[in-house]
Amino acid sequence: MRARNADGAGAREFHDRTAHSFQSIRASRHTLDWDNKPLPFKIYPDLPAMPLPRDLPALAADVAPALIGGAVAASGLDLERLAALLYYAAGVTKVKRYPGGGEVYFRAAASTGALYQTEVYLVTGALAGLPAGVYHFGPGDFALRRLREGDFRGALALAAAAEDLAASPAILVLSGLYWRNTWKYQARGYRHLFWDSGTLLANLLAAAAALGVPARLVTGFVDLEVNALLGLDAETEGALVLAPLGIAGTSGPPSPVISPLDAATVPLSASRVDYPLLVEAYRDSSLESEAEVAQWREEAGLALPPSAPPASSLVALPPPAARMGRALGETIERRGSTREFSGESIDAERFSTALYHATRGVALDVPGRLVDLYLAVHAVDGIPPGAYAYHPDRHALETLARGDVRADSAYLCLGQPLGGASSATAFFLSDLRSVLARLGNRGYRLANLEAGIAGGRLYLGAYAQGFGASGLTFYDRAVVEFFGPHAAGKDAIFVTALGRSVRGPAREPAPLQIHPKT
Repeated sequence: MRARNADGAGAREFHDRTAHSFQSIRASRHTLDWDNKPLPFKIYPDLPAMPLPRDLPALAADVAPALIGGAVAASGLDLERLAALLYYAAGVTKVKRYPGGGEVYFRAAASTGALYQTEVYLVTGALAGLPAGVYHFGPGDFALRRLREGDFRGALALAAAAEDLAASPAILVLSGLYWRNTWKYQARGYRHLFWDSGTLLANLLAAAAALGVPARLVTGFVDLEVNALLGLDAETEGALVLAPLGIAGTSGPPSPVISPLDAATVPLSASRVDYPLLVEAYRDSSLESEAEVAQWREEAGLALPPSAPPASSLVALPPPAARMGRALGETIERRGSTREFSGESIDAERFSTALYHATRGVALDVPGRLVDLYLAVHAVDGIPPGAYAYHPDRHALETLARGDVRADSAYLCLGQPLGGASSATAFFLSDLRSVLARLGNRGYRLANLEAGIAGGRLYLGAYAQGFGASGLTFYDRAVVEFFGPHAAGKDAIFVTALGRSVRGPAREPAPLQIHPKT
């Protein structure tokens, strides 16, 4: 394994240098230049659009079985199912128009600051109605644009040191367009790349289960080769994760030669601010050869340390419900990010069901379980207010402190009232020391990605059961100290607040003209 990735020092330095504290937030002079806000879509002006079908199969399966992969029996991947996966994972679901002509495009999955820096590419063999090629998905007009002709699945199989990728009918590649997020969040946006791709993947994996399309995630690959295939400059946009889709068939032919790709794109804004710290973090966590990918994956698969036993008696949670009561498609289209919580309680069964389904395993090429879930419980019927650690294998809470912690929780979330007005706020922490020792700098990607997927599942579990959710940022060290000494040695990764939304007279955004079939 190359020392640059293996030592973990780059990720450790990045995390520490981008940590929020009470002092750092108040010392920051960063302001938002609204006249230079990046465009919400990546546009290839010279490539013809290939419209996707708009009469899509409805995701009628209940959210609960979809989240744990048990919705329907496996079926083949066709263009209609592919279009549905793209729509429910990354499509525009609503458009809100303001007086004066302003528009906001709401996507299927949550994104920090509603900035949507995750781009989606498709590498496919020949499907009925779609020639083999490399495509970019445009959510704005719900269309594909072909970047390369031919079957390049073999190229991804080589880059990922995984021969079976060449037999997947299609492979989605998610990337992060840095400036679209760093415009607001600066270098810390590197964390957001994986949070936001994680919430998108939560939708994708659930939608795939509801449609009967096998799906999994591949996190180890030669970054330079994947970026070259997509025509990406890793100084501004980098590949993050691969998602093979469909029932494996016959492997494609040897990949054509990957020539330089010269496809013009519209500039995101008049000017761009670069953040070398982010670019360096991406570079430090890159893998440079197929041999290195194979070795990294082998070492990543070594036995994980056993979970620490609870230090005190556990608070039993009600058994999770087998159904949440709302179809996945309807849930995704209704989902938003709660802007104000009422402070009202949610019942313990709904809370239990959301936690359980958010923390089940994900089909990854390396073992997961890189993050631990801590909770500030404010108003959950039957659970005393306080601070807790969640044990997913026991589906129970370990009591860390009892009492009203609303003010503490709000403070930890940069003083945002959402963190304390919620019914409960979930804090994802990770033992980065052991993660980086086993996975190198790339482990930092995976820890943030795992937290993002779990956060995305919490969104789906909340909206399927009639309450809301919102992702929040936080004071890094203060979170660890609040949950100490239990959380000693860990690092804060992500936060998701859950609760009942304040209902107001706000006008509903107009739906996009996508027509799920009944």
